[in-house]
Amino acid sequence: RTTHYLFIVVVAVNSTLLTINAGDYIFYTDWAWTSFVVFSISQSTMLVVGAIYYMLFTGVPGTATYYATIMTIYTWVAKGAWFALGYPYDFIVVPVWIPSAMLLDLTYWATRRNKHAAIIIGGTLVGLSLPIFNMINLLLIRDPLEMAFKYPRPTLPPYMTPIEPQVGKFYNSPVALGSGAGAVLSVPIAALGAKLNTW
Repeated sequence: RTTHYLFIVVVAVNSTLLTINAGDYIFYTDWAWTSFVVFSISQSTMLVVGAIYYMLFTGVPGTATYYATIMTIYTWVAKGAWFALGYPYDFIVVPVWIPSAMLLDLTYWATRRNKHAAIIIGGTLVGLSLPIFNMINLLLIRDPLEMAFKYPRPTLPPYMTPIEPQVGKFYNSPVALGSGAGAVLSVPIAALGAKLNTW
């Protein structure tokens, strides 16, 4: 029982540290679209690295979903904090980690807990699905650019200040770019994490 509770604490702390240090772990409305590709790459790789590490440690399918749930709760707390400061409800969009983590867990379970299959197949599924789920999530924001100009973050660095976009200046396909980069990078980084775990 003590080991179980200790594991919960370790996952909560490490998942938060891994995900935050990976880069943008939260979608602020004033920077959401321009940070989408960075988010896709960093979060898909960190989700796979952290989840694979803990799944190999426990051998239990479902660990990845638990890992993603911790970060989802953490982000809702951050959203509530900004809302309490007077920012609108839509100022923070909570990222979608859980469905991608469930795909990773399903892969681990379906391949009979084969770590190599989990890394290759599961990592690819996370890299492809996480950007798509989050693009759909961001499409539901109400007037993101208007919100960005009305409610700028006081801590936003000058180089990140929202600039009025010009027609045709966006990425041609942020979903394709984010999905491709996430899928390609998730597998080797997860493999490295698994290798480190065996040392």
